[in-house]
Formats: sequence, C-alpha cells, structure tokens
Amino acid sequence: MKSLKLIGLAFGASIALSSAAFAQDVTVAVAGPMTGGESAFGRQMKNGAEMAVADINAAGGVNGKKLALSVEDDACDPKQARSVAEKIASAKMPFVAGHYCSSSSIPASEAYADGNVLQITPASTNPKFTDSGLWNVARVCGRDDQQGLVAAQYIAKNFKGKNIAILNDKTTYGKGLADETKKALNKAGITEKMYESYNKGDKDFNAIVSRLKRDNIDLVYVGGYHQESGLILRQMRDQGLKTILMAGDALADKEYASITGPAGEGTLFTFGPDPRNKPTAKKIVDAFKAKNIDPEGYTLYTYAAMQVWSQAAKKAGTTDAKKVMAAIKAGKWDTVIGPIEYDAKGDIKQLDYVVYKWDAKGGYAEIKGNGT
Repeated sequence: MKSLKLIGLAFGASIALSSAAFAQDVTVAVAGPMTGGESAFGRQMKNGAEMAVADINAAGGVNGKKLALSVEDDACDPKQARSVAEKIASAKMPFVAGHYCSSSSIPASEAYADGNVLQITPASTNPKFTDSGLWNVARVCGRDDQQGLVAAQYIAKNFKGKNIAILNDKTTYGKGLADETKKALNKAGITEKMYESYNKGDKDFNAIVSRLKRDNIDLVYVGGYHQESGLILRQMRDQGLKTILMAGDALADKEYASITGPAGEGTLFTFGPDPRNKPTAKKIVDAFKAKNIDPEGYTLYTYAAMQVWSQAAKKAGTTDAKKVMAAIKAGKWDTVIGPIEYDAKGDIKQLDYVVYKWDAKGGYAEIKGNGT
C-alpha cells in the first residue's frame, strides 16, 4: 500500500511539474479571417504562423520558453476584430500577427495599444494603420500609397490614351487603395472616365459592367477583394467585354482563379516580390510543400512577422511589448522574405511592389521589365 501511495505521489508530482512547465509557455496569437469571404487569406496566415512557431520552438523557443499559438477569427469584421483584440489583451499575450483586412487591423490596434500587445500585420496595407502614431504597430508588407503608385505607373505606361475606370468596395482597404491609385494616375495626367463604388459582398455587377461597356473602358482598376473582383471579371466576359481587370494584393490567392476559371487570364495585380522565389525562403518553402501546402500570398509574410518578433524578443531579453518594439525599430532582422528594417512609424524600408499577371492555368507570374 505504501508503495502505491508513493507511486501516486510521484505521478501527481509529475503532472504538477508538466502543468507548471506548460503554464510558463508564452502564448502568442495570429488573428485574421479564419471564416467568411476572405478565409483563404486567414488560412495563409494560420499556415505561416503555425510553421513559424514550430520552427522557433524547435530552435529552442524564445528566452528559454516555448511558444504556444492562439488562432483567432475576426472574419474581416471591424467589431469582431476589436473583440478579438480585447480577448488577446486580457489574456496578456505579448504579440499578435494580424490582422488581414485593414478595416480590422486599425480598430484592433487601439485595443492592443491599451492592453500592451505588440501587433505586426502581415497584410494590412492602409497607410492609416501606421500613420496613427500608435507605439505598438508595425507591418511586414507595404502600403497602399506604394502599390497604388506602382499600379498607376504601369497603367500610365501601358494604357496611355486608353479609357480607364476605377471601382472600389467602400472598405478601408478597397477605397483606400483605389483612391491612392486614382491620385497617382491624376498626378501623371490621366483622368479616369468612370469612378464607381459597390458593396463588399455584392454578387450582381451587371449594372456596373453595362457602364463599362457603354464607356468603352479598356482597363478597370478594382480596389477590393478577390471574390468581387472575380465576379466582375466573369460578368464582363459574359457581356463580351475584353476589358483588362487590374487590382491590388488581395488577388494573391488561387481562389481568384477558381472563381474566374480560364477567363481570369490576363488579370493584373500588384504585390511584393514573390517571397517563394527568394533564396532565404527555399528551406521553408520546401517544408511547406512537404506538407502539401503552397505558401502563397501572405503565408510567408506571417512567418516573417513571427520571426521579427521572436528575434527582437531575444535581443531585448524580454517579451514586454514596449521593449520588444524598441528593439524592432532599432534593429535589422533576417526573415524568410529577406532582411527587414523599420522606420519610426513601423513601416518597412525595403519593399518594392511589382505587377503580376494571371494565366489561363490558374497561376500568376511577375511581369518582368514592366516599366514601373
């Protein structure tokens, strides 16, 4: 009986020790649209975060502690994003890689600032995110005033004298990007023939397509997400329009091709240089492919956000958000998407946008020598 008691005590002690070890893990978060219309991008973010956490832990963790990952869903809804941010802050998580939609990242950032959470977005490109002056925000992607300029330069060079239309979905991201592109086009001496809005989630664009047809539009620039862009493209082709559709980085997912089919061939969009092709990414890309995951779009950007935070936390010797952010802005970080340095606002210094074109097989490639 005594030996059984000893075994029981030993077993209980081992459980207590393992529970204590687990309690000392540092929980970090990835937040984005795990459900809803933009869930393809939430899946990219989740894949990138999970792989990064696994790799960081395999290399010894952060300051002697392993990372645990909390996956949070904002469905690209501003109110839900704010609730997610308050949940993460109340749980005292020191870091979040998120969000995807700018309309989520911006309101969430205020709750994170109040709750002492450092936020690095892999994908939110609206300038307001970092222009707000909050101490806790940074990104590993570019800004809409950068990609809007690149889009405008491409249009000015390749569609000079043609009829241009600009559409936007009224969201923080979509309207912001459309307005930045319009501003840069107007500065280049090009005035759009049509500027129109629609609602995110709309399915029927025949009225807008009829206007495009009436005005003989050669290129329509869409500030919006891939689902609506795909439907606009299909409905243009249904009405016999050969109008080129161009958009921003929200088209960087194969789901766009699943919406358009072969009709999507020739669609243009702006995005950073594809990190899958960088030497810094080869080992990690191979690891993703071994799991039958294509690390497209923002997968590797999310991985990079985790890398920046973990490296800075090690350098600072703490996960305290303010001290880690000070380290981030003072340092240079080696990531899967290349070396990253920050300005005082939390924007990266190195990213250049390029123009991509979708092909009939459901793939996209950078247009070399595009004159931007």
